[in-house]
Amino acid sequence: MARTMAVQVTHMSTELLQLIWLASPALPVGGFSYSEALEAAIDHEHVHDESSCANWLADQLHLSQSRGDMALMAQAIPAWQALNKARLKDLSAWVHATRETQEMRLQTEQMGRSLLDWLRIQNKATTEALALCSQLRPTYPIAMSLALSLANAPLENALQAYAFGWAENMTQAALKAVPLGQISGQKILARLAQEIPEAVQHAMALSDEDRQAFCPMLAVMSARHETQYSRLFRS
Repeated sequence: MARTMAVQVTHMSTELLQLIWLASPALPVGGFSYSEALEAAIDHEHVHDESSCANWLADQLHLSQSRGDMALMAQAIPAWQALNKARLKDLSAWVHATRETQEMRLQTEQMGRSLLDWLRIQNKATTEALALCSQLRPTYPIAMSLALSLANAPLENALQAYAFGWAENMTQAALKAVPLGQISGQKILARLAQEIPEAVQHAMALSDEDRQAFCPMLAVMSARHETQYSRLFRS
């Protein structure tokens, strides 16, 4: 009995550590280079302080991430676990079709390639899964779904880890670009963390027909960022 419990605890600890690792800003995928149009929102004065920044990012969490990439990942993670090639090809095509600006496409492709390289080094994914991911012209949501599928954690926990990693990266971008102090950053991150469980539940409930990437203001700000005269970030 004691040995069985020890094995279960070890397994759970391994899952948790893998999720923490994937949520870490130290993951070598270049996420720190991108603000996902936040920098343009600052330039056009939609974001100018702690409150407006928290509102912008919370809206992006619920209107863009939850309804789009997170909803896709909720379907892609089990597809990777079953190695459902046809399903993964359809999901990958959806990601490529929903990047509305050049910089958004470049971001998801660059981060996807970098994460795939990291997965090869980790030597945990099968050769077949790695080859399929490469053939799909890897995007970040698809490659991250593969990485999360290898943790064998509950789907809800996997999506929470992804969402927190996104929130932390966006908060760090806000600290540099608004700019904000560390305390303001922690307040923003605390709000996003509080809202992540709801966003995850919403993402898990969406079907293919309900999943969407309709977020006009985000697309407009991204397009404007492409020609912004002075900028820190690549998106």
